[in-house]
Amino acid sequence: MSESLLDAARGAVRMALGHGARESAAAVSRARHVELAWRDGRLETVTEATTRGLGLDLYVDGRFASLSTSDLRPEALDRFISEGVALTRTLSPDPHRRLPDPELYQGRADVDLELADPSYDGLDAGDRRRAAEEAEAAARSVPGAERIVSVSASVGDTAAERALVTSNGFEGTRQGTDFGVSAEVSVRDPDGRRPEDWDAANARFRSDLPPAAGIGRGAAERALSRIGSRKGESAVTAVAVDRRAAGRLVGALLAPLAASSLQQKRSFMEGRAGAAVGSEWLDVEDDPLVVRGLGSRLWDGEALAARRFPVFEKGVLRNFYVDCYYGRKLSMAPTTARVSNLSWRLGDAGQQALLARMGDGVLVTGFLGGNSNATTGDFSLGVQGFRVRAGRVAEPVGEMNASGNHLEFWKRLVAVGNDPYPYSALRTPTLVFEGVQLAGL
Repeated sequence: MSESLLDAARGAVRMALGHGARESAAAVSRARHVELAWRDGRLETVTEATTRGLGLDLYVDGRFASLSTSDLRPEALDRFISEGVALTRTLSPDPHRRLPDPELYQGRADVDLELADPSYDGLDAGDRRRAAEEAEAAARSVPGAERIVSVSASVGDTAAERALVTSNGFEGTRQGTDFGVSAEVSVRDPDGRRPEDWDAANARFRSDLPPAAGIGRGAAERALSRIGSRKGESAVTAVAVDRRAAGRLVGALLAPLAASSLQQKRSFMEGRAGAAVGSEWLDVEDDPLVVRGLGSRLWDGEALAARRFPVFEKGVLRNFYVDCYYGRKLSMAPTTARVSNLSWRLGDAGQQALLARMGDGVLVTGFLGGNSNATTGDFSLGVQGFRVRAGRVAEPVGEMNASGNHLEFWKRLVAVGNDPYPYSALRTPTLVFEGVQLAGL
C-alpha cells in the first residue's frame, strides 16, 4: 500500500508543477482507527473509521498555500490542484516561503524504529471486547469495590501510513501502529461526593501493553484512594509530581520553545538561549530515534532528517524547536518543528525513595484546570494528590492551587526519578521541587 501512496504523492507534485507551481510538496496518508467503549458490563459503542487524503503545499510566484482533499480520483485531483494554483496566485507574497534546503534531507538514520506492529491485522473484535471486560472485572475485584459507582473502559488501535514527496528531491514513506487501553472508575465517598480516577497505557506494539486487568485495577485503586480527600492547607512546601502528571508541567515549559512563538513575541524563553532556566537536574534531550517510541520518526513533517539534540543541559537552554519558515524569519538554523521523544538524565531512585528523602510535602498526582501563560511564564494550576508525612504517603488532598513562574519554578527542581513514564512521548519521570507555593481554595 505504501508504494501506491508514494505514486499518488509523486503524481500530485507533477500536476502542481504542470499547472504552474514553482515548488510543491505532497503528503498522501491512509489510516484505520477502531475504538470500543465499554461501561458497566455493557458494550456502549464500537467505531471504525478509515481515512485517506492528500495534503498539498503550493509555492507559486512567491506565494504559498497549503491545501487538502480526500477525493483522490485523477480527474478530481487535477481540478483541485489547478484551482489551488490559481487561488495561490491571489495571495500576498511571502519571501520566506519555500521548500527546505535539500541538504536538510540528508543524513537520515539507517535504523529500524519498529513503529508498525506486524501482528496488527490479527487483532479482531473479540480481542478488543475481552480486554474491556477484563479491565472492568479487575476494577470490581479490588478491596473496597463495593464503593464503586461506575466503571468504563476503552480499547482502541490505529494503523497508519504516509508518503511524502517534494519537488526538490525528497521521497519517503512510513508506517505506524498504536494500541491503547484505558479505564475510568468513579466511587462513592461517605460525604456524598463521587471521586473518580483513571489509568491508561498505549504503545506501538500490542505486546508492549500491560494486561488490561492491570489498567482496570489501577484505575479502581486510584479512585478509591481519593475517598476522604480534604482541602489542602496553604503552604510553601516540597512537592513531588507523579510521573504521569508531570507531562502537564513539561508541556507548558516546552510550548514557548517553538520558533513561531519566538517570532510572534509570545515566548518567555525569548533571548534565553545559553542561559540557565532551571536547575542542573533539568537535563533533557529530544530523541526521535527511540525504537518503538511514541514520537519516533526518521524524518519530520518538513522531511528534515531526524536527529537527536539537547534541549536543556544542566538547566541551560540549548535549542529551540525551529521549522524552516520561522527559522528564515528569525535567522535561526532549523532543528525540527515539534517535540519527538524526550530523554531525561535520570536520577538514582524511584518515587518511593524520593518521597522518603523529601520527608514532608505533597505528592501531586493530577492537575485540574488552570493555565500557563507562554508569554510571561506565569502559571496557576489546580492540583490534587496526597500529603507526604515523614516520607510516607498519607491522606488524600485536593482543592489546592499551585502557582509561580516557570523561569523561577524549574530552578527549584531538586531531584529526578529513575522512572520515566512509558506511555507518553514526553517520558517524564517523577520530579521533586522545593519551596513551591500551594494555596488552599
